[in-house]
Amino acid sequence: MKLQLLSDLHLETEAFDPAPAPGAEVLVLAGDIDASWRGLQRFAGWPVPVLFVPGNHEFDGRAVDGVVPALRTRCAALGIRLLHRESLVITAADGLRVRFAGVVRWSDFDLFGAVQRERAMRAAAYFLRLMGSTRRGRPLDAEGVREEGLADRAWLEGELTQPSRGRWDRTVVVTHFAPSVRSADPRYGRQPGTASFCNGDDDLIARADLWLHGHLHCRHDYRVPRPGGAPARVICQARGLASKGEAAGFDPLLTIDC
Repeated sequence: MKLQLLSDLHLETEAFDPAPAPGAEVLVLAGDIDASWRGLQRFAGWPVPVLFVPGNHEFDGRAVDGVVPALRTRCAALGIRLLHRESLVITAADGLRVRFAGVVRWSDFDLFGAVQRERAMRAAAYFLRLMGSTRRGRPLDAEGVREEGLADRAWLEGELTQPSRGRWDRTVVVTHFAPSVRSADPRYGRQPGTASFCNGDDDLIARADLWLHGHLHCRHDYRVPRPGGAPARVICQARGLASKGEAAGFDPLLTIDC
């Protein structure tokens, strides 16, 4: 199965016209497509199934508690399948059954260990002010993000321990936040704020065949060894902001073999 992966298009401010990649059987949107949600209209009537995992900016200025139900309704009207804390099996033209497990996977701020957690959470305050979101009637803070992140992690870990029992042949995990510090943006290196972009889910990567993510405005493609099997592959195919030069080298028609 060939996949097309797009993320961090930021259509609320960026000029970009998405087009189907030749040969792709599924389009995966890994978040931060459009903070206003209006840009999702561009994927209505797409020639192949469209799977969408929201990014943090899809929550901007909204009550976090109500975003997923409202966004699910919006996506359903456009023929887009939203995935958050749920999985879906799609059968490829060649008969390969692929399980897609999707979740935002908010930061839990444990990337550098519990000792550095408080520092990482303080660094997140800037990003959360920009979001302007609420949770349970109060401004979304780092504690709230961590609670969401831990719930995401628990769901994903549980999903990845499920036996196939002949229901799927391969597993693709789709998150917005990155699963490893290996995905950190090389422009900024490793600093407390990195924990707002990457999680320490390296132990989970080996339970998937392919892990797709966004959030970092750069591109990555690396492999993680798995005992007794082929390495797992981690890919970020984010476009980012053209005004900052982040779209240079971005290939919107890239396809990924699953």
